Amino acid sequence: MAYLADEDISRTLVRNEEHVPNVFKKFGWYFGSPQINYGITGAVYVTGLLIDNEKLRRTGVLMITAASVTGAVQQISKSATGRARPIAGLGKHFFKPFGNDIAYRSFPSGHTVLSTTTSYALSKQFKNPWIKGGILAVGSIVPISRVVDGAHWFSDVTLSAIMSVAVVEGIDKFLKRKEKYAEDKKYNLEQNLKRKITWNINAGPLGMGVVGQF
Repeated sequence: MAYLADEDISRTLVRNEEHVPNVFKKFGWYFGSPQINYGITGAVYVTGLLIDNEKLRRTGVLMITAASVTGAVQQISKSATGRARPIAGLGKHFFKPFGNDIAYRSFPSGHTVLSTTTSYALSKQFKNPWIKGGILAVGSIVPISRVVDGAHWFSDVTLSAIMSVAVVEGIDKFLKRKEKYAEDKKYNLEQNLKRKITWNINAGPLGMGVVGQF
């Protein structure tokens, strides 16, 4: 459905580009750029380390890992698909696989991948729907601005966002399984230690005592 509506949505947004605030477009460019994005995710992880906050540190791990995975996938996909950008003027159906020209690197959207990964991973740490919605709304500025700039089709940013959400969910489940395994292992070790302790009562002419052996 997104693919069918590509040209109509692109024409509408690009035609109204002059009415879009410049701060909106600048935020879309910078928040989705690798330098800024990794700076944010790195800051979350380092903060968690400094204040010894396990939840914040885990969030940083989730954000960095998901961004790295989606970043690698989108770089390979860009080259493999070679879809022409809207500004190339060749239409939504034009593909030139493994073309080195930047005009043929429309799908997926790198900015959308990074911004969605970061905002979605961060939103998962909150239960309040208003906070979650606010974070996701901020993250959605990037894909919209990229369509407004004519850098990507609507289907590009839509599929990029879906891919990012899927990757975050997959990594989050992997981390949970790993954490559960570590907890179970620790619990079993503690139980084994408890079972290995043997208690004996020693009695003598000068008194009586209890000795534990492990």
